[in-house]
Amino acid sequence: MPKTKYAAYKAADPYFNLVRRALGNLVDGEHFFDIVTDDTIYEVLYDLGWPRVIRGRAALMDAFNGYVEIINLQSADNLVVHTADTGYVVVIEYEVHGTVLATGTKYDNRFCSIIHLENRKIAHWRDYMDSHAAWSALTPRSRQRESL
Repeated sequence: MPKTKYAAYKAADPYFNLVRRALGNLVDGEHFFDIVTDDTIYEVLYDLGWPRVIRGRAALMDAFNGYVEIINLQSADNLVVHTADTGYVVVIEYEVHGTVLATGTKYDNRFCSIIHLENRKIAHWRDYMDSHAAWSALTPRSRQRESL
């Protein structure tokens, strides 16, 4: 993996490595950002501070820059890969484990992502996650009690 080109994103490497491993020989490129199209669409079906739809590789890189300023991932595991449409659609289930940098709170979350490939790159990504796990890790305990 090119270490210097994407060094600023090191805190998300466990996620990037898991995705790259999941897609194997279905895509070309070493790093996650190398395997997305320039006009990729990255869609998240939850509302926790990320834009619901990110359009383009450059915008996706900007979004991940913000992510690594908040969370440092130590690992990503429990990968399950399902392929469909003769490899043009891949569904991955996985977990990430890390730390919220501002508070030191543990961050553990589960995801299911539906990936559409075109020309051996990610053209569209639709993400589902355990929103409560993210909210619990990112929201101070005092605010959690207030909202109950």
